[in-house]
Formats: sequence, C-alpha cells, structure tokens
Amino acid sequence: MLREVLGAPTRGPIPLHEPEITDHERRVVDACLASGSVSSVGDCIGALERRLARVTGAAHAVAVGSGTAALQLALHAAGVRPGDEVLVPTLSFVATANAVAHCGATPHFVDADADSLGIDPDALRRHLARVARRAGPGASARCEHAATGRRIAALVPMHTFGHASRIAELCEVAREWGLPVVEDAAESLGTTVGAGGSARHTGTFGLLGTLSFNGNKTVTTGGGGAVLTDDEALAARVRHLATTAKRPHAWEYVHDEVAWNHRMPNLNAALGVAQMDRLDDMLSRKRALAARYERAAAALTGCEVVAPLAGTTSNRWLVALRLDAADAGATRDAVLAAAHAAGYLCRPAWQPLHTLPMYETAPRAALDVATRLHASLFNVPSSARLGGAPGPVRGSAA
Repeated sequence: MLREVLGAPTRGPIPLHEPEITDHERRVVDACLASGSVSSVGDCIGALERRLARVTGAAHAVAVGSGTAALQLALHAAGVRPGDEVLVPTLSFVATANAVAHCGATPHFVDADADSLGIDPDALRRHLARVARRAGPGASARCEHAATGRRIAALVPMHTFGHASRIAELCEVAREWGLPVVEDAAESLGTTVGAGGSARHTGTFGLLGTLSFNGNKTVTTGGGGAVLTDDEALAARVRHLATTAKRPHAWEYVHDEVAWNHRMPNLNAALGVAQMDRLDDMLSRKRALAARYERAAAALTGCEVVAPLAGTTSNRWLVALRLDAADAGATRDAVLAAAHAAGYLCRPAWQPLHTLPMYETAPRAALDVATRLHASLFNVPSSARLGGAPGPVRGSAA
C-alpha cells in the first residue's frame, strides 16, 4: 500500500512528517534577520498571534516557546496547583502528562474513545461517578478524588493525530463536575467541529486551549506553541507568566512573582507567520494524501484508515491505520519492521502514559480501550509534500 500511495523511496527513507520550507519562508525569515529583532521583541510575534486568533476564532492567542510550555501555562492559569489531580488521556504524547507534573499536580489517566481516539466522554462520566465526589456548598463545590482526597482540578482533552475528539460531550461532563477544560490541541491546527458558519476550531471549546509548532507539526516555528482563550484576563495572565512576570517599566527590572521565560523569539515567529500564509494549501494537500491512503486501504483486509468523526473536518496531521487482527500488536510490529526496511518511516502510537515509569503509580480509570488501540494503531508518512507540490502563496506575511 505504501508503495502504491507514495511510490518508491528515491532520496533516502521517507520520514513520518517533515516540515515544508519554501522560498516564501526564507524571504520572511531573512527580513526578520535584517531587522535585528530576533529575540523576544519584534513585529512577527504579534503578527503570528493575530493570525492564529483569526484562523482559530479565539479572541486571544499568546505565542510561547513550546507546546509543553503552552499547556503548563494554561493549566496554571486555569488554577491547577501542587497537590491537585488533572484528568488526562493515557493515549497521548508524554507532554500532556508532563505539563501536569510541571505544575506540581498528578495526572489521573482516563480511557480512549475507539472512534475519535480522544477521551471517551461516556467512560469518563462513569469513572467520575465511581471515584469522585463534590465537596463544599452549591456551585462552589470542588471535585475531589474520594480515594486520595485530592482536588481534581481540570480536564485536558487531546485531539489525537489531528482528529477532533468528542469535545462538546467532554465539556458537558466537565460542567457537571465543575471542572475547567484545557484543550491540548497541539496536533490539530486546522481541525474544526461543525459545518459552514457554525464550524468551531479545536482549542476554543474550553477555558483555554493550546497549540504546538514543533518541527513535525503542520505549521512549524522550529519549536514553539501558543495558548488560545476568549478570556482577556486569562490571556494577560498567561502573557505575564510567560514573560518572567516582569511588570512594564521604561528601565527597571520589576518582577512580581515566580514565573517562566517561555516567550517565543521573534525569529521563530517569523517562520510561523510565513507558514500560516500557506496553511490552507498544506491542509488541502494533506487531506488529498489521506484520501489516497483511504482508497488504497479499502482494498486491504484487516486494516483501515482511522477516519475523523462525522460532522468534523480534520487537518489530517498524521494518517493513522488500525489493524483488527486478534494479535494486532505482533502484526503491527511486523508491518513496522517491513516498512522501515523498505524506507517508509512509519511509527506506532505513543506508549500509553500510565505504563511509563514516572506515572505507573498515578491514579487511573479502566484503560482497556486505550490499551487495545495502542496495540492496533500505526502512523504512515503524512507530510504535506507527499500530497503534491506547494501552491502559490495567497496570504500575507503581515
């Protein structure tokens, strides 16, 4: 199937996902270099933030140094504190849990939905009914883990491989338990829920959302991320925390709390602005590539491309294939070995986070679906260039 869709590797192995850098990016980055504003001050940072807000529909976007930093800042701004627990998917990249740990809190792992690959809202509701309680009066009652006595401080849905999770249902469960939602939309820039004018971008359903611009994402700034929110005060809070909590002053260095230096440099933002100019074109070619994989997989037995949920539009960041063999794990590993030997750098899903040594004692729900999914899933090369040559730049690097 890989040879049918991609052709034979001719210039070395075909990576899982690589950035697409054109002359347009080079011109914009060169202009930034010529300006001398390459660090934490410069016009490109604001330009990138405005572009992200426009594309996602969020009222505010704050550019920061990494997707992990974005998630840590968002969790802190949402009120997560040392000693808390935070509900996170076990089927996710490690940064989802690490950001919780960086806040001094404990990840509390929940199961996956077989269709969306994100958190299963029905399983989450059942789990909370078994292990959680509301403590305190009325609407101010806090959600507690009955066994540990710790506050459950937030829910972090993740949009897996760029597909939207069942986010509206997850937000409803969170409302029932008084939990703020911080969306990990690191992989899903360009993914929406709903159609036409009612379509809503991932990362904008919760109190805050986060994006990543690592080198393997659809849009890259080399390394970087962003926090999205509609709350002006929260946006200001995130920006303050990301800028060493420095209070504005013409010359004095006045810092009013312990914070972080998580600012995105202007040079990285310049690359991001140029990449955003080409976002629609890259999304179009990635979706065309996914359609080619789907046509090829239709002729196979025991294997299917994971499709986005009905009523959503996925950015198709990574095309995931699912095996239905009883010994899916062994079959997956054999397929991966053969693919690598042939020059196609396919990868499995992440190791479930509850199995990692630093999280093996963390609280958890039953995780049967996530465990089965991990054994059956693998990703195939999904770079935009594999879907065709870049089109003309129609945006503006301003």
